[in-house]
Amino acid sequence: MSEVPTLSRRHAAGAESARGLLFTVLGEFVLPAGGSVWTSTAIEVLARLGVEEKAARQALMRTAADGFLRSERVGRRTRWWLTEAGSTLLTEGTARIFGFHAAAAAWDGRWLLVLARVPETERPTRHRLRTRLAWAGLGSPSPGLWLSPHAERVDEVRVVLDETGVLAEAQLFVGTHAGGAELAALVRQAWDLAAIEAAYEEFLAEFGESSAVTVDTLTRVTELVHAWRRFPWTDPVLPRELLPSPWSGESAAALFARRHDEWAGAAREQWTDLDR
Repeated sequence: MSEVPTLSRRHAAGAESARGLLFTVLGEFVLPAGGSVWTSTAIEVLARLGVEEKAARQALMRTAADGFLRSERVGRRTRWWLTEAGSTLLTEGTARIFGFHAAAAAWDGRWLLVLARVPETERPTRHRLRTRLAWAGLGSPSPGLWLSPHAERVDEVRVVLDETGVLAEAQLFVGTHAGGAELAALVRQAWDLAAIEAAYEEFLAEFGESSAVTVDTLTRVTELVHAWRRFPWTDPVLPRELLPSPWSGESAAALFARRHDEWAGAAREQWTDLDR
């Protein structure tokens, strides 16, 4: 068995990381290969990524308990199948991951502003609202205030507010910046761009020109996709005029696409040979 790569050792610490790696494997290999996988295959691939067998089995069982997998006994072996919910989740996630280019279109200067306060006593609602608005690319420079330069997302945000039960008391505005302090200060308060830039630089260093390709391309592709999949949910894709310098998002996106094109074919051949 090949040495566990550096990224894997970091990501494989803990049950949640094991489950996250499992979802990466399911989306990258199981979904396009017909939607099923042997237990032994899943355990083997996760082992290459630093996940112990017990944690791998727990990840499979928890994913099944949440309705994304179902098991089928075939003699002494177990085959796991994606459920309809699992296939939908992974299809949508794959579209977002591979459709993300870390570059915004030309900006018309309009902002989407949302005023939505949730009492401290309603922590589950606060968490759900914060998580979903962040996934939609909104930042929060102060409590109860959310904003985005993507004014076209107003309908998406309205749905989020409605589904979290706060639409009736929220306020939505679309408008332009009329003056005052520089927008750069507001942007820094709303999004941790320094942390996102550091993550992009780490990705570039890990998979850049000096990146070695071993015979185990299956593991390498899993690491590539697993490392990239966080960016569509953390990068708000701000217009260039709002970004700090340097900004490595577009370079990282180009590298991800190039490396995946180079490695995915061989990785999927290895997957086919392994999952017999």
